[in-house]
Amino acid sequence: MVKNILRSRGNLSRAERSRKFWDSFMYWCFSLCGLSAIAAVCGIAAYMVLAGTPAINEIGLFHFLLGSRWEPTAPQPAFGVLPMILTSVAGTALSVLASVLVGTLTAVFLEELAPNRLRQAAQATAALMAGLPSVVYGLVGATLLVPLVGKAENALFRGSSSHIFTGGANLLSASILLTVMILPTAIQVGGISLRAVPRELREASLALGADRTETAFKVLIPAARPGIVTGAVLGTGRAMGEAMAVMMVSGNAVNFPLPFHSVRFLTTGIVTEMGYSSGLHRKALFSIGLALFVWILATDLILEALVQREGGGQSA
Repeated sequence: MVKNILRSRGNLSRAERSRKFWDSFMYWCFSLCGLSAIAAVCGIAAYMVLAGTPAINEIGLFHFLLGSRWEPTAPQPAFGVLPMILTSVAGTALSVLASVLVGTLTAVFLEELAPNRLRQAAQATAALMAGLPSVVYGLVGATLLVPLVGKAENALFRGSSSHIFTGGANLLSASILLTVMILPTAIQVGGISLRAVPRELREASLALGADRTETAFKVLIPAARPGIVTGAVLGTGRAMGEAMAVMMVSGNAVNFPLPFHSVRFLTTGIVTEMGYSSGLHRKALFSIGLALFVWILATDLILEALVQREGGGQSA
């Protein structure tokens, strides 16, 4: 009996040593992965600052950020990125607002009103659309969306002598395409947020006499607001960083952002000109990347603070 007790203690000690070894091993693996991710982000930030500041110092921060002319290959080059900054802000804001609004309403319909088969089919379609490459969206947009917007443009500006016709490749097409690209994410995140709302809230609202529509808009959506804002954060990140699809439908001309103007986003400006740029022109493209990096960082920090505030208010 004593031998059995000693043997069991020995087995336990070996199992304990093995568990401690694997716990320590996984701790260092996770720590290494986390530190690697932090180091990569810091390295990218440092590289963007080092590569982007020389052109800004040479051009001047005021002329670079607030200049309205981008003519890097002209006899007297101009490197003003204000039209591209305003285009990126306008296109991102329009697409995120539209996608969050439509996505939230679609999620409410699917979760609260739609039949089970329709809900499953719609959720599978949204998951499939979220995984499509952006170039596929760009190809569909260039072949289907741009001609439709071009017809609307011709009808609206028929007989105009001042309007420069774009054939449908303009800010409106780019905003619609970005909305469609963000929409699957908004639907998925909205559905998850609505499903996370406690059933007691839904039942209490119905018990007090509210119908399903009133319950959805006055109880469920306010309760799911932190998750909806998170979906807006994810959509903003995709809209800001998109280049190929936008380049195929936006016209890619440096203009101030009006719906029927051919425009160029910050991302498309880098993609379009990096292949043939040199000298100060190439440095200026890295400065555009730095401006885009700072803008995305600031936007993410603001939206993250908004998410934290929404979550804190919901908890309270």
